Amino acid sequence: MSGQPRTVDVYGQASRALGTPRAIEYQVFSQVTAELQQAQRQGDFPGLAEALGRNGKLWAALIADLSRSDNALPEALRAQLISLGTFVLRHTRLVLRREAEAQPILDVNLAVMRGLRGAVAA
Repeated sequence: MSGQPRTVDVYGQASRALGTPRAIEYQVFSQVTAELQQAQRQGDFPGLAEALGRNGKLWAALIADLSRSDNALPEALRAQLISLGTFVLRHTRLVLRREAEAQPILDVNLAVMRGLRGAVAA
């Protein structure tokens, strides 16, 4: 395993440093997205695969949380985010098989980060 912190570790660090759930989510997305960008920029497929694994765990955790009946987000937003997460997980498999590029995953993560940044600032 590389020297990069695991998403779970980053989540724990962020929760202590930032506090609010949205700020924590933003920090976790920021970390994993930066890892994806760096690996893509460097043409480091093993590093990209590792970052994609962490990103997949993040999205799987989000989908599980969004699927809970006690999730406070509006139902329509939850459905949209679950759909995005499902796309990311499906597209990740294509990237790992070298049948697609990672950029659409980065685009989704960056869009979610913009939304979270707006929620954090509000």
